[in-house]
Amino acid sequence: LDAVMINAGDGAHEHPTQALLDMMTLREKYGSLDGLRVALVGDILHSRVALSNIYGLQTLGAKVTVCGPSTLLPRHVHRLGVDVTTNLDEAIRNSDVLNILRIQLERHKHSYFPGAREYRNYFGITRERLEKNAQVDLTIMHPGPINRGVEVDSDVADSEHSVILDQVTYGVAVRMSVLFLLLGGKAVHE
Repeated sequence: LDAVMINAGDGAHEHPTQALLDMMTLREKYGSLDGLRVALVGDILHSRVALSNIYGLQTLGAKVTVCGPSTLLPRHVHRLGVDVTTNLDEAIRNSDVLNILRIQLERHKHSYFPGAREYRNYFGITRERLEKNAQVDLTIMHPGPINRGVEVDSDVADSEHSVILDQVTYGVAVRMSVLFLLLGGKAVHE
């Protein structure tokens, strides 16, 4: 096949351009990812964002932790060289960045947790939880769409610590760059 293929996100496997824009967002904020402590929080098992972020962040020197209910963590995720925890407060205490992942209900074949209220109680990012546990001014990320009031409260998602809107902005630039490079770096005319 003589064609250019771009993985725009394949099921629960990978989403390379999302990882690129996430890393660009962090580079713009921190300058370097070397030594940055990033926690991916939520539905790691069904997320296409998690694996691409793990690969990219580690390549650029970040220390990655995955956190979520044990039922939403892949069985052998520790083999990827990440720290693994089911304790959100611990993940918050040991992180500079929280990349909050959406619960992928459309991919769930079974019930992986009792319900949205229980999920929020144990894994929801709230201002109170951050104030109690954060050791630094955490950066809040989310690839969207957001289940507000479940995985993250609106006052956190819309706070001064959030770079979610930056992720959206950089997403356009990163994806345009990927298309440009894969088309041979030449302007396309209609």
